Amino acid sequence: MDNQNTHHVKMTTADPSALGLFGLAMVTLVASSQKLGLTEGLSFILPWAFFLGGIAQLFACVQDAKHNNIFGTTAFGAFGLFWFGVGFSWLIQLGAFGEELAANVDSKQLGVAFIGYLIFSLYMTIGAMETHKVLFMIFVFIDFLFIGLSLSSFDIMHEATHMLAAVSEMIIALLSFYGSAAIVLNTHFGQVVLPIGKPFGIFKK
Repeated sequence: MDNQNTHHVKMTTADPSALGLFGLAMVTLVASSQKLGLTEGLSFILPWAFFLGGIAQLFACVQDAKHNNIFGTTAFGAFGLFWFGVGFSWLIQLGAFGEELAANVDSKQLGVAFIGYLIFSLYMTIGAMETHKVLFMIFVFIDFLFIGLSLSSFDIMHEATHMLAAVSEMIIALLSFYGSAAIVLNTHFGQVVLPIGKPFGIFKK
């Protein structure tokens, strides 16, 4: 009986990656608009960081775990929590938790966190090679985003590395919108409406 129930749950859990990618697309779109100088300030990035970057990706993470998908679970979980971390860091910086915390901000610590996420993204990029090509390209630009963020946080060629982060983040948004649309429409119609590219087949034959 238990086995039947488990099977039933698997059958009724929809692929959550379309929502996870939409969450990623939204937060990177809004955040990159600020980095590119199209918009100003961090205040109105915060809701999108928490709800779309954070909650949407964490929801996708939990649902991917039901699919026994270690890659999706880890990717969406780590990036969902990333946006909570960054969002809270911005709140501290903006003085939401009082002057003492705001006065103690050392932005290089955020830079160290970006280096940690760069390490994570690099090994996840290897994993993405055996998922599909759109996801692989998203991860390549996530790598560039974290290279740009890490270097600019330490004031290394600030203007160039900040622009690298800004452009990479906008490309992540556009690729993620495409990936989300492809997963929804391809699954919904049961055929390839928007191609996402086969896995590279290097590690998995």
